[in-house]
Amino acid sequence: MSIYRLPADTELRAELEIKRSRFITMIRRVSTVDEARQLLADARDEFPDARHHCSAYVVSQPDAQPILNSSDDGEPSGTAGRPMLDILTGWELTDISAVVVRYFGGTLLGTGGLVRAYSDSVRHALSGERIVSPEQFAVQRLRLPHANAGKIEADLRALDYAIQDAQYVADGVLLDVAVADPESFAEVLAELSAGSVQAEPAGTIIHDRPAGRLPVFD
Repeated sequence: MSIYRLPADTELRAELEIKRSRFITMIRRVSTVDEARQLLADARDEFPDARHHCSAYVVSQPDAQPILNSSDDGEPSGTAGRPMLDILTGWELTDISAVVVRYFGGTLLGTGGLVRAYSDSVRHALSGERIVSPEQFAVQRLRLPHANAGKIEADLRALDYAIQDAQYVADGVLLDVAVADPESFAEVLAELSAGSVQAEPAGTIIHDRPAGRLPVFD
């Protein structure tokens, strides 16, 4: 199963009007349950007079199933939070929190109408948004002499390698580089340094790689 996220620090907002009811959607990338709940608190603070503040979130857990949660906040059971959550999970999104604030317009929508309204509100807010996919990279540590450290670092950046850290020490520079394939990286490094530099394993790191866009909601 693929896992997708919104890019880091993403916050989205959109609004739909359906039979004179206003549906204001707020969506945020999060990393913890507390951050997911904070979006709901922020929505309640900003729209204290709204009839409903319905919510859904998906938060990943290391080596475990993600935490899923939804709330109808006074709407008929299963007509708001769960349809919102179904959109998030159906698009395989994680580390995401969504809140739909409703100002009642005086016309009852019925259970089917509510399900469509809350689902469409989330689809509308996410329509066409860029997504990324978390990928594990190996961190390779290089010990570079001062004489060619700058050039090798610049060459690696030009090849789109992600530099994680650079530490300047007495005899040179310690450079941490995130790589998808350590064997291929070793070949690149040998060419750039004429065989004078070798990499040492220094753990792993999760990076987001571009994964396209979500479907466009018409």
